[in-house]
Amino acid sequence: MKILIVEDEEGLRESIEEYFADAGNICETVATYQAALAKIQLYRYDCILLDITLPGGNGIDILKTLKAGGFPDGVLIISARNSLDDRLQGLDLGADDYLVKPFHLSELKARVSAIVRRKMFNGSNVLNFNELSIDLMAKTVTVHGVPVKFTRKELSLLIYFISNKGKVISKNAIAEHLWGDGMDMANNFDFIYSHIKNVRKKIMEAGGKDYIYAAYGMGYKFADQ
Repeated sequence: MKILIVEDEEGLRESIEEYFADAGNICETVATYQAALAKIQLYRYDCILLDITLPGGNGIDILKTLKAGGFPDGVLIISARNSLDDRLQGLDLGADDYLVKPFHLSELKARVSAIVRRKMFNGSNVLNFNELSIDLMAKTVTVHGVPVKFTRKELSLLIYFISNKGKVISKNAIAEHLWGDGMDMANNFDFIYSHIKNVRKKIMEAGGKDYIYAAYGMGYKFADQ
């Protein structure tokens, strides 16, 4: 998953980042309203962890900007405010969930995973595409029922392709999904070619079909053609 953590409490922000990053997720962090606004206008995320009270502004206005722009990012509000009005306002404006501080990181992770499953995979823990099957919780892949080992990046790439099947995905979008905005200045995409080659090879060696097509000058498409 690619996650944006919008939280001004340094200790909590770093704890959340470390917890999710250790599980193989891409995490980006910001501590102010303006920095959060800049991020959401440039990049897309599987889930945004959004504090309400921020230096320079209100997290609710970030949520309004996301919804006004029609952006698909999942949003989980994390707040010290436990009033019913605040909770209802956030949910009414389109937040996917609301978690009150303090909380256990394991509960936060479970709620984020649930949001991503609902938005991207219709609530299912298993993602299927023809002979391919991915258990999103166990992070395992089978081809024709036979387990196939993928690295974290390869698995993230495969899930990203299947969840966007039939769409042309730019190399920039793939880079940002796998490595975050740290890849903004990359001037070659050899690392993408290498991961795509490995994913394709492992599927085909297990008896699966090659579903990855190059859209020359644009990117790649995962499709049953």
